Amino acid sequence: MTGKDVSSTRLLGTLGIAGALAGLLLVQVHQYTDPIIQQYKEEQLQAAVLEVLPGAERFETRWVVDGRLAEAPPEGTDDRAHERVYLGFGGDGVRVGVAMSAGTQGYQDRIELIFGYDPAGDRLLGMKVLQSKETPGLGDKIEKDADWIAQFDGVRPPVEGVKPGRGTGAADQVDVITGATISSRAVVRAINEALERLGPVLEGLP
Repeated sequence: MTGKDVSSTRLLGTLGIAGALAGLLLVQVHQYTDPIIQQYKEEQLQAAVLEVLPGAERFETRWVVDGRLAEAPPEGTDDRAHERVYLGFGGDGVRVGVAMSAGTQGYQDRIELIFGYDPAGDRLLGMKVLQSKETPGLGDKIEKDADWIAQFDGVRPPVEGVKPGRGTGAADQVDVITGATISSRAVVRAINEALERLGPVLEGLP
C-alpha cells in the first residue's frame, strides 16, 4: 500500500468517525430540546384556547377516538396521534364553546391555527394563527391584522371569503386580505374543513 493509499484511508476513517460523532450529537440535542419545544408549544396552545373562547376561565381536553369524544386517548397510544378539541367553561361552570385546531397549505407553507366555536349558536367565537411562514407584510397579516382577525368573532359557518367591497353583509362572510388572498382563503378553508370533519362529533355534546 502506498503512502497515498494510507493517507486516503486515514482521511476516510477520520471523516467517518467525525460523521458518526456529529450524528450522535444531533440525536442528543434533539432528545434534549424536543421536550422543551413540545412544552412551549403546549403552553402557547393553552393560552390560545382561552383567547379564542371569550368568557372561558378553564377548559377540558377531549380526544377524538372512533368518531366520538373521549376523556383520554386509548391506553398505550401517543396522545398526539389523536385529534383534540377543548371544551371551554365559564366561572359558573357553563360551557361557553369549543376550541379546535385546524391547518392547511398556505401560500408559502402550512398554516396552523385554532378557533373557537359555539355549537348551540352555530357561530365562530374567534380565531388565532399559531404557526405561519407567510410573506412578511402581506401574508402574515392573517396573524397580525387585528381588524381582519376580529371578523371571525360571530361569523357563521361554512365561512365564505369575499373580496373587500363585494360582500353582501351576510353572516357567513369575511373579507379576504388584499394582496394576501391565498393566505386568507387558506384560513377560511382550514376552518370549514375542521368543522365539516368534527361537526358530527360535536353533535353528541350535552
